[in-house]
Amino acid sequence: MRVLHIYSGNLYGGVETLLLTLARYYHLCPAMEPHFALCFEGRLSEELAAVGARIHLLGNVRVRWPLSVWRSRRVLKDALRQQKIDIVICHSAWPQAIFGPVVRSARLPLVFWLHDAADGHHWLQLWARRTRPDLALCCSRYTQSTLREMYPKVSSQLIRCPISPSSWSACETELQATRAEFNTSMQATVILQTSRMEAWKGHGLLLQALALLRDLPNWIAWIVGGAQRPRELSYLNSLKKAAVTLGIANRVMFLGQRSDVPRILAAADIHCQPNTGPEPFGITFVEALYAGIPVVTTAMGGAQEIVDDSCGILVRPDDPEALAAALRHLVQEGGLRKRLGAAGPNRARQLCDPATQIAKLAQLVSLLPERRSG
Repeated sequence: MRVLHIYSGNLYGGVETLLLTLARYYHLCPAMEPHFALCFEGRLSEELAAVGARIHLLGNVRVRWPLSVWRSRRVLKDALRQQKIDIVICHSAWPQAIFGPVVRSARLPLVFWLHDAADGHHWLQLWARRTRPDLALCCSRYTQSTLREMYPKVSSQLIRCPISPSSWSACETELQATRAEFNTSMQATVILQTSRMEAWKGHGLLLQALALLRDLPNWIAWIVGGAQRPRELSYLNSLKKAAVTLGIANRVMFLGQRSDVPRILAAADIHCQPNTGPEPFGITFVEALYAGIPVVTTAMGGAQEIVDDSCGILVRPDDPEALAAALRHLVQEGGLRKRLGAAGPNRARQLCDPATQIAKLAQLVSLLPERRSG
């Protein structure tokens, strides 16, 4: 069974992490052979190629350039036939809108994977609604509750993103080297945020909370994530200015885009991403749990399905005082950090074990009817 995953490929975040995991762990379900169709080359295509994935480049697509859409659709049409694809999964509204009609015309089963909350009003969602999938997959109960805004009559299934524990060896020497790289002592408590540079990821709220901890000694914050678009660069610069204004610039380090996040997680003590908007799922939370560090985030969206009081702390949204209180408690109580961190790996496996989730995906898509024309 050949399954083609279609995505844009020009950025890097949670969806890209999922696709790379599907490629890397193909051996867990060899009956489901993954192929990947991307419009843009970049970090995702490079990392997929590095693990030997089958990649089909469709060509750069700009919606404002209709000819580019037409050309990429033609490339996809040929790839579906030449590669004898059995099932197609469009990840998010953009590929569903652009390439869903091609899959339909090829008479192949079409799956839509909803990775963000749907509101039914965005022009991409309205465009995607014109092509109804045979099945919708949702990464959380939260996103599943919004699917009706796009496809009120389409059957859906909940499937957690398969996420594997890092293979990084967190020995004392490596931890010391990582901390030394960022001029951080082994005695300091490191508060880490790893996410895209999006305002709703709560960087600003974290800085406000950290400013309330100025009296507390021996903590430092690492913020991992680089600007991938012009507006993200502007946002990043505003955060750096805010750290100066709040008087904590000497205790907050902006580490930029990193490809060694597991190494950085292993050297941190607390993961904090206090979203100001609901997270559709929260792969970064699961990665932190696997790393054995407690997670602090806001009680909204998919985060509430990942973090509980066994492995982290949920705080009220948009409340810097409550966030600061939770962080203060964890900074001061090393025993609490250790207890919550120790429960993290098991919690992560319960939710996102790759063998379990990939097997579930294979079972779901195998039940779709064969629609290929003779």
